[in-house]
Amino acid sequence: MVMGHAHPKIVEAVQRRVELGTHFAQPTKDALEVAEQLEERYHLPQWRFGNSGTEATLDAVRIMRATTGRPLIVKVEGTYDGHHDALMFNLFPTRENAGSHERPNVLPETAGMIPRAEESVVIVPFNDADAVEVAFREHDGRIAGMIVEPVMTNCGVVLPDDGYLQRLKDICHANGALYSFDEVKTGFTVARGGAVEAFGVTPDLVALAKALGAGIPCGAIGGTDEAMAMVISGDLDQVGTFNGNPLTMAAAKVNLREVLTPDAYGRIDELNVILHGCEDVISRYRLPASMKTLGAKGSIDWSETPIHEYRDLWKIDDRIPQLAWLWQLNRGVFKSPGSKWESWTTSIVMSDADAERYVDNFEEMAEAITR
Repeated sequence: MVMGHAHPKIVEAVQRRVELGTHFAQPTKDALEVAEQLEERYHLPQWRFGNSGTEATLDAVRIMRATTGRPLIVKVEGTYDGHHDALMFNLFPTRENAGSHERPNVLPETAGMIPRAEESVVIVPFNDADAVEVAFREHDGRIAGMIVEPVMTNCGVVLPDDGYLQRLKDICHANGALYSFDEVKTGFTVARGGAVEAFGVTPDLVALAKALGAGIPCGAIGGTDEAMAMVISGDLDQVGTFNGNPLTMAAAKVNLREVLTPDAYGRIDELNVILHGCEDVISRYRLPASMKTLGAKGSIDWSETPIHEYRDLWKIDDRIPQLAWLWQLNRGVFKSPGSKWESWTTSIVMSDADAERYVDNFEEMAEAITR
């Protein structure tokens, strides 16, 4: 909700669309205009729509496997890439069951998975391109592609090392595999054009959802002409009764054209200047914490050194981030529950006073826990 709740322009667009009909199971003109907006932001020419991030990442996996004729998908330990059997692995492995850093165990995250689904996934740590190279060598000719959340957002905000994302792309292409970004959370939040804009790396495929729909359920999969060729030809089905439905497309069109404008991202930068007052609090009270922001995403990690990959979380005392979450909640600031894992998202409609409240609450807590 980087655009805020009940933004007047979004409300007007949805109300106008409801009066004309919300669903016909047919393409609409608005879908074309949304695709044009996405092409401009993400530098990818082909787009299809869905209704959730899970659908979008499912489409990405299916496209990678169908295009290459290979079975295996590489995904990153500690990232949530959708609630389907292709990627529902290794969200929160414990120290006891995770396996080695270089070769993590493949761990289903829920009951009811397709039998032996774990045999189609290869798990690697974030920010370790060498481990990806090793995976491709060990599974030579069997990896269809890699999906990566370019900024990890279930572990606070974990930024990619310089050159990491481009090197992953180079490794995939050198081995005849496709490269996909999961931008369900980073899309339109870390920058106007998501991580593609923020880091200057364009993947073969990108999965979007969440902020695209401005609060209406949505999903999108974008790709190069080559990556989307089987969808275009009809050899690979990417279908759904509510895909590209008029209500979602009306909200998304106005959201992209009139709400999430370049000026809106300037407002996010202004809020970050205020929020970085937390760094002064960390220094003044000598807290074992560090702070990171990128666009509307941010987090305070209860670690003296910035979180670099998932396993860095194991050293954090769970009680402190849970206290920080409750402290803010009881003083008027609502963040995603379980703040050890989740980053925050600022909104373009937040006031300076809203951001200052977060900093003031944080300092009050810092004083209380360091007495």
